[in-house]
Amino acid sequence: MAVPVEEAPVVGRARDAAARESWAEAYVLLSEADRRSSPPLAPEDLDLLADSAWWAGHLDESLDARLRALAGYAAAENHRGAGHAAWWLYFEYRCLGRPAAAAGWLHRSRRHLEHVPDCPEQCYLAWTDAEEAQERHEPGAALAAARRMDRIARHSGSPDLIALSRQAHAAVLLADGRRAEGLALLDDAMCAVTAGELSGMFTGWLYCLALTQCMEMGDFGRAVEWTDTAMAWCEVPWSRHIRPPDGTADGHGDSSGHETGVGPRHAGTAGPIAPLTDNPFRGLCRIHHVEVLDLLGAWPLAEAEAARVCAEVLPDSMEAAAEAHYAAGEIRRRQGRLAAAAVSYTRAHELGRDPQPGLALLRLAQGKADAAVNGLNLALACRNDPDHDLFGRARLLAARTEVALAVGDTDGAAEAVAELTELARGAVLLGAMADTASGALALARHEPALHLLHRALASWVRLRIPYEAAQTRMLLAAADRAAGDDEAARLELTAARAVFERIGALPDARRAAALLSGQRRTLPGGLTRREAEVLRLVAAGGTNRDIAHALVISEHTVARHLNNIFAKLGVTSRTAATAYAYAHDLAEASAEASAEA
Repeated sequence: MAVPVEEAPVVGRARDAAARESWAEAYVLLSEADRRSSPPLAPEDLDLLADSAWWAGHLDESLDARLRALAGYAAAENHRGAGHAAWWLYFEYRCLGRPAAAAGWLHRSRRHLEHVPDCPEQCYLAWTDAEEAQERHEPGAALAAARRMDRIARHSGSPDLIALSRQAHAAVLLADGRRAEGLALLDDAMCAVTAGELSGMFTGWLYCLALTQCMEMGDFGRAVEWTDTAMAWCEVPWSRHIRPPDGTADGHGDSSGHETGVGPRHAGTAGPIAPLTDNPFRGLCRIHHVEVLDLLGAWPLAEAEAARVCAEVLPDSMEAAAEAHYAAGEIRRRQGRLAAAAVSYTRAHELGRDPQPGLALLRLAQGKADAAVNGLNLALACRNDPDHDLFGRARLLAARTEVALAVGDTDGAAEAVAELTELARGAVLLGAMADTASGALALARHEPALHLLHRALASWVRLRIPYEAAQTRMLLAAADRAAGDDEAARLELTAARAVFERIGALPDARRAAALLSGQRRTLPGGLTRREAEVLRLVAAGGTNRDIAHALVISEHTVARHLNNIFAKLGVTSRTAATAYAYAHDLAEASAEASAEA
């Protein structure tokens, strides 16, 4: 259906803007034309309005325009157009967390596209079939759907659909454990993305899908590389200066040249309708950037990026905001900002993100070992599908090992280590996690641990993940001491302390400093180095909770150490133990640590 003659130039300019992917400009023009047009815009132009409204951040307008486009296609018996519009409604309602509405639109899409079995839009249905088969744990059906999608895409000749089909095929193969085949297809798809061969929508989709896959399977190298290119793509300037439909001066700047962020204007008015955003994928890509920066030890930048995620994501992507709050909690916990970390974990939980394992490690730092154990056990029971998120499961298991060893549960730690080792499957990042946990368990059992820990350290260094490398050095120092090599232990502790101080992990830096101080002399009274650490903190006036927090152990473990200290020194009170510490020059490190704090 044609638009009126007076609107035709505006619609033509809008179509041209859409073809150039100048979505902000297309949105201004089409929304104005939509308000003025009688009869209404053609379904094809309503589809463009829906697309441009989505890019501009106006989800309600996008859905309304898509619904009207679908009605127009259906009235004209254009089943291909109607099927395409219905599939997009399915996709948007699914993203908005409305599964019943999404299911209805998917059924409507299938019904329309039955009339055009050879059209390219069948790719979307095959993609949906592959994802649903994976959710049902039916790898054969998922692979068949992925292959069907690939055939349709190749027949269409669309670079967008071909790249998307390869990514979907890769996802099925990776979930089935066929890592080499899956990564080859994923690399192929991402070549098209990074070379700029695809449209904006498909570029954003593939970045989000590929980065999620990389993090879930622990492929840190690809995650770093593609996150960098994704953020570069997101930062490309989008159209800022848009000529209003009436042909007057620029509607997006003031006389000083500064951007005012106004939206489309009604004819004869000067006020804005709504602000326009640049790229809705920016927040989704930025959360992966946060995860990468966190692992690389760039914590201040990662925390700032996490705050930007929450400001940028649209209402249909709040899971990214939840991940951002969780990432901020992880940074704050390791910096020793425990109250702020608790707030972040709570916010992540409110937005639907399980706050484990970070919350459990926070509880351990607070001396609440029982809460830590219970939280991790529940999280592991609820998230029992490791194929969906290998890295997420591995993090839970690594934390379960740490907590179990802190409370003396070596059997529980051994179970977690066994599963973690099985999950590694040749992935360097997961292998480093497994070797670190295995080394910690071996230390607790007084078994040889040096080989495992040296291998873990080499992996962390190769991955350029400093915090985990420094934590592994702390374990290596303990293994070196057990082997009688105090010089090697001192070197590891010195290196660990330097890293902790550089990245801002102050509690760990203080712990390394205390261990270095305690290593400088033979300890009196038959005290172990850990008991000497506890005694120094007692002498500094620390409560059992303070000591548990400083040493990242449970209050129960602190009490056990105190009983051993009292017995070895022949004292019966903290006051007497403090006097002994000062008399034997054991309180100095405590005082230094207290002054630093």
